[in-house]
Amino acid sequence: MRAEIVSVGTEILLGHIVDTNAAWLAQQLSQLGIDCYYVSAVGDNLGRLTDHLSRARGRSDLVAITGGLGPTEDDLTREAISAVLGEPMVVQPELENDLRAFFARRGVAMPESNVKQATLIESARVLPNPVGTAPGWWVERDERIIVAMPGVPGEMYRMWEHEVVPRLRRSQGEAVILTRTYKVAGLGESAVEELLKPLLSQTNPTIATYAKADGVHVRTSAKATGLEEARALLDAMEPAVRAALGRSIYGTDDDSLAGVDAALLERLGLTVATAEEFTGGLIAGDLSEAAGARFRGGLVAGAPAGAGPAPTEGASGRARDLAVDAVRQFGADLGLGLAADLVPREGASPGRNSFTVLVDARGDELATYQRLDTTAPTIIRRRAVLYALNLLREHLLDRA
Repeated sequence: MRAEIVSVGTEILLGHIVDTNAAWLAQQLSQLGIDCYYVSAVGDNLGRLTDHLSRARGRSDLVAITGGLGPTEDDLTREAISAVLGEPMVVQPELENDLRAFFARRGVAMPESNVKQATLIESARVLPNPVGTAPGWWVERDERIIVAMPGVPGEMYRMWEHEVVPRLRRSQGEAVILTRTYKVAGLGESAVEELLKPLLSQTNPTIATYAKADGVHVRTSAKATGLEEARALLDAMEPAVRAALGRSIYGTDDDSLAGVDAALLERLGLTVATAEEFTGGLIAGDLSEAAGARFRGGLVAGAPAGAGPAPTEGASGRARDLAVDAVRQFGADLGLGLAADLVPREGASPGRNSFTVLVDARGDELATYQRLDTTAPTIIRRRAVLYALNLLREHLLDRA
C-alpha cells in the first residue's frame, strides 16, 4: 500500500504552528508496513486543496488528511473530498443529534455552523470522535482510501489508533516495518557511512544514516508479515553494524548519551561534577536529569570577552581549571570542565575552539577533547555538550 499525508491549514504554511501531526502519522504508517511516499501541507483554499487531493488520490492508495474538519468557513477538507469524488455532502440526522447532545452535555447551544460536521458523502463512513466535535471520514472508492481526521493532535491520535488502524489492518493485512536505530558519537556522518558501506546495498533490512543533534543515527528497517519476523531480520543485521562501528555506538532507539553515562557511573560507583564556560549549564542539565545522586553539581562560568589567547594556552587551561574547581567544590570522583575560545572569521560569525577536560578527585588529568566548529553558536554549544558527555562515556568504558 502506497500512502501520503496531507496536512491542511494556512497556519502551517505561515509557520504559526509546527506540523507535528505529519511526523507522527509517518511513524505510524511505517509501523503498519505502509510505504509513505509524500508529505505535504495545503492552505485553507478550496481550489488548491481540491486539486491537491485529486493528484494525491491518483498516485496513492491511501491519503491520510489531518486538519480542516472544523465548523468554520475556512475548514474545507470535507468540501474538497466531496468535489474530488463528485458526491454531494448530506447532513446525517443521527450525527446531527449526537453533535447537539455533545454541546448540551456542556450546557451550551450548538452554533448552526457546526451542522456541517454532521455531513457525509455516499462513499464515506463516519469515524467517531468522542473527545471532540469533528467526526472523521473513512472514504473508500475505486480501490483508493481517503482518511480525514481532525488537526487537534489529541483527537487525531485517538481516532487513528481506535478507528483508523483496525480498518487499515483489515484492508492490507498484518505487514509491518520495524526499525532499530543505533546512536553514534565521536564520528561524523560521512565516516559512519563509509564504515557501513558493505551493508548499504541490502534491501531488507535497509540501513541509512542521519546527522542529528545527539550524534549520528543509523536506522535499520525491516519489512515483514509480522513483528517476530521483522525483529529476527534486525537481529541478524545487528552484529555487522556493531562490528563496523564498535564502541562509537553509545545506545539504541530512545537511549540518551547522558543516560548511558548515568548507567556507567552507577555501575562503577562513581560521581561526577561539571563546570562549563560557554554552554550555560547544558551539560549539568542533562546529567542532573539522568544521573540523579551520581551527579554532584555543576558550575556555570561566563565566557571571556574577545578572541582570547591561543587555544592551547587559553581554553584548554581554563577547562582544566574549571574541572578541578568542580571536583573540589562538590567532592566528586570526576570533574568535567568545558571552555571555548572565539575564533574570528572575516565576513562570518566567529567559530569556537572548544576544549573538554576530565580530571579525577586529585585534579589529575584523565582525558581531553578539542574541537573547532564554525557553524551557528547554538549548534556549536549543543555539539560541545555531546563531545563532553562522550568524553566521559569513553573514560567510563575504559574503567568498566
